[in-house]
Amino acid sequence: MRIDPHTHTTRSDGRSTPSALMAEAAVAGIDMIGLTDHDTVSGWEEAANTVETSGVALIRGMEISAMYHGITLHMLGYLFDPDAPAITEHMRQVRESRVERAREMVARLGRDFPITWEDVTRHLEPGATVGRPHIADALVEAGVVESRAQAFDHLLKARSPYYVWHKAAEATEAIEWINAAGGRAVFAHPAAPHRNRVVPLEAFEEFAEAGLFGIEIDHRDNLEAARPELAALADRLDLARFGSSDYHGLGKPNRLGENTTSPAVIQALIQSCQLEVLYP
Repeated sequence: MRIDPHTHTTRSDGRSTPSALMAEAAVAGIDMIGLTDHDTVSGWEEAANTVETSGVALIRGMEISAMYHGITLHMLGYLFDPDAPAITEHMRQVRESRVERAREMVARLGRDFPITWEDVTRHLEPGATVGRPHIADALVEAGVVESRAQAFDHLLKARSPYYVWHKAAEATEAIEWINAAGGRAVFAHPAAPHRNRVVPLEAFEEFAEAGLFGIEIDHRDNLEAARPELAALADRLDLARFGSSDYHGLGKPNRLGENTTSPAVIQALIQSCQLEVLYP
């Protein structure tokens, strides 16, 4: 069984709709997929409605924006109650913060480049969570850069003068919210220095104490040299080893199923969560 538990759709920063993602997973030979849009669960229903037709099982999840002592990171939450108060409040606050942050970034960029807020919103699906990828798409359309990747490498990176921080939860709080809502938390791509600063090893100890379930080790953005250390850390802290594509559709090189998670790990995940996997 091929299981890819970390993907995105147009409800956040992916290029495929939830139903299209399910169809693409079927073509790619994926048996089970995790839908983990950023700080939103708005794509769950559409994806669930195509489980039967696609023949692909669905793990419902979300990628939560979080912080650890000023370092930004992402925490994957799986099979939790989406109506849990802490979760819904987080989604509300982050959604508002992302809009404010995106508007300010566009205002800064607009002083030097031909880009407006209206240009960005044209690339935003109804109900989607706005983010830097939508700004990148507007920059591509305006001819400022050639691709999303180029925009992130220069204008939209954290050290750019156009960058604006947005609200994020403390990582241990995010883990506790997910667990309290009947789900389980997995630390996404923890050794990816080109994204941001990498958290120190002692952070994993704190996350494990807070109830972390697993670490996303097999991910293209993690440094190859760091993966054995992450695997040893997972073994020592009794954390599950995850692998995934972090698929976003066209615009990123990540391909569905390029990394996968073992059925044994997913079975352990399922047994400890409130929601069920949706099977065809």
